[in-house]
Amino acid sequence: MSKSIVFVTGTRADFGKLAPLAVAARDQGFAVSFFVTGMHMLEQYGLTKIEVQRMEGVEVHEFLNQRAGDPQDMILAKTVIAFSDFALEHKPDLVVIHGDRVEALACSLVCATNYIPSAHIEGGEVSGTIDEMFRHCNSKLATYHFVSSQDAKRRVMGLGESENSIHVLGSPELDFHAGSSGVTIDQVLERYEIPFDNFGIVIFHPVTSEQETMGQQAVNLFDALVQSGRNYVVIAPNNDPGSDKIFDQIAELPSERFRTLPSMRFSHFSELMKNAKFMVGNSSAGVREAPFLGLPSLDIGTRQTNRAVAPSLFSSAAKSTDDILGYLTQYWGQKYTPHTAFGEGRAAEHFVNAIKDPAFWTQNLQKNFQDHE
Repeated sequence: MSKSIVFVTGTRADFGKLAPLAVAARDQGFAVSFFVTGMHMLEQYGLTKIEVQRMEGVEVHEFLNQRAGDPQDMILAKTVIAFSDFALEHKPDLVVIHGDRVEALACSLVCATNYIPSAHIEGGEVSGTIDEMFRHCNSKLATYHFVSSQDAKRRVMGLGESENSIHVLGSPELDFHAGSSGVTIDQVLERYEIPFDNFGIVIFHPVTSEQETMGQQAVNLFDALVQSGRNYVVIAPNNDPGSDKIFDQIAELPSERFRTLPSMRFSHFSELMKNAKFMVGNSSAGVREAPFLGLPSLDIGTRQTNRAVAPSLFSSAAKSTDDILGYLTQYWGQKYTPHTAFGEGRAAEHFVNAIKDPAFWTQNLQKNFQDHE
């Protein structure tokens, strides 16, 4: 009987990272399913559960874990209860969680307290916000670790994890970008009614520890973008506390130069990035995917602090209007050599090689802190 693997997804972003791994596992004969919750279930953010449902050969289980305005601790509690019931009924052989979201933390807790093997994707990374604390908690709770770089491996070992439990994959979403998206840019522009072919991409998320200033940060950033005179495709922020203030500013943008979308299919987003002239905001796509594609990107504020370094990656405070305008003027439309510090688009291959090894499934669930030199 094949091993059963449950992938937990709460956002369009983590699904883009988990999908290549899930497809590869499915194609190797594993019984793959998704536990879908979080932003996926909310119409305001594009009801992206539909993207998960499109994947063939997998089971999909959905849970609405929040209402608009719910605090993160309440979302955590609701998800713990729901996933505990799910895990008791389905008894997965492995639960795969990603990153630093509260849904991932909830499922990690359920797995740890019920001795269910879990694998954490992209642990050992730094960002400088509450997300980083969630990420490191997930690493400590997980049985296995699939990290994106040697630096990340070193940090996970610093948390006392066994080196034998850590596998370096690269960033899984780069698997999508490494090949053809399967669509043309003309198809993307038509589907999403984007009226310009010379454009930048904007994704600006709230920082939970900076809720009091997020409104002003959004004002400063979007004022600079308006002043630039360029065209932009704006992808809506995630649902963290403070997003309402960002949405307020997005609603004021001139529609003739700003096309706002709640979300995009990942294949279409990949093609959009491949044809963009610049990327700006504080999404992980700007510090990880954009450099891989050679797309100049400007990281705004503290959300991705110390996350990555690349020749095509720049940074600025949201209040620094002149700096933002300067970067847009100097680097708009430039192309850079692809940056491969986080892999070359072969994460799924590395993932299935690990889980196909019978020794992988013998990891002791009773962990001991490992002191490394």
